[in-house]
Amino acid sequence: MIAADGKSALGGAPTMVIMDERGHWALDRGDELEHALLSGMGKRGGRAFLISTSASDDTHPFSRWIDDPLPGSYVQEHRPSPGLPADDRESLLIANPGSEYGIGASMDWLEAQAKRAIARGGSSLTSFRLYNRNERVSGETRELLVTMDEWLACETANLPPRQGGVVIGIDLGGSASMTAAAFYWPETGRLECLGTFPSAPSLLDRGQSDGVSDRYVKMQDRGELTVLGDRTVPVAPWLAEVLRHVEGETVSAITMDRYKQAELSEGLNRAGIRAPLAWRGQGFRDGGEDCERFRRAVFDGQVKAEPSLLLRSAFADAVCKRDDANNLKLTKARSTGRIDAASATVLAVAQGARIAAQPRQKARIHWMT
Repeated sequence: MIAADGKSALGGAPTMVIMDERGHWALDRGDELEHALLSGMGKRGGRAFLISTSASDDTHPFSRWIDDPLPGSYVQEHRPSPGLPADDRESLLIANPGSEYGIGASMDWLEAQAKRAIARGGSSLTSFRLYNRNERVSGETRELLVTMDEWLACETANLPPRQGGVVIGIDLGGSASMTAAAFYWPETGRLECLGTFPSAPSLLDRGQSDGVSDRYVKMQDRGELTVLGDRTVPVAPWLAEVLRHVEGETVSAITMDRYKQAELSEGLNRAGIRAPLAWRGQGFRDGGEDCERFRRAVFDGQVKAEPSLLLRSAFADAVCKRDDANNLKLTKARSTGRIDAASATVLAVAQGARIAAQPRQKARIHWMT
């Protein structure tokens, strides 16, 4: 055993290295230590064993060892499919294969802990998924906008109809960021969302740079992500595509970030789009209200969407900051996280909630005598 300091491991020549719980080492010091150990190990043709429960996301070096194994590597992983109930017995056995043979936690204990985590929700449920179910879920200590289980409750294979007016939420990205549009029908709770990247670099290269492997390619195959433009997404043509997605529908409002008001206004004029506009800030004032309205709609079952890799990925990276007055604003859990689809969804659902809360005017009849 050595100290968890890369500099102290320099100059060694081990023939076998066991890195325990590599998925939960601090990123900077952990990488430094791993590099020092592997460098020394090469002097004698040694072997390394990396043993750990899953890291919290695809970007962690331990996840990269699994997803992109180097030649000569052997990978054995016991990770169930994502999105299953926390107390699903079959997937618990996948994550804990030794429990059948008296190794590690028993199945009775795991099921009892799963029920406790489900009842408590929040960080308890997230921690159970990470440490006991070996899932790649964020162990982020900052407050998640919604937990994975809360979002999964919004997914349904039987979407409600497009009925009533639609609210469109827009999050305009730059060259590196995604540009996203969310479509929300307050009358039925139906939610749809589309993301767009520029074509250069390719989706696969962009995914490698963002540390999500081929996730963007999978989103494109599922029809959730498109490519438009070269280095940036052209605003006016993209807005025209957004309106084409809901052609024939009544647009109740288009809600957008006022920080990019000039650019979006020009794009709307060029595309010839005429609709009620709602400009919102992304700070603690407007952002706090929008986040709370979105959360309330989610908890009340007023948001229904098809299973979406785009939205799952966005909400996994969407966390909240609080100021001294306990106001919220949306931010990323990691620097390369793409939360644009989540931002657009929050804007659309919050504006839809405001529209739904407005009293409907009743017609007045005046009799003439």
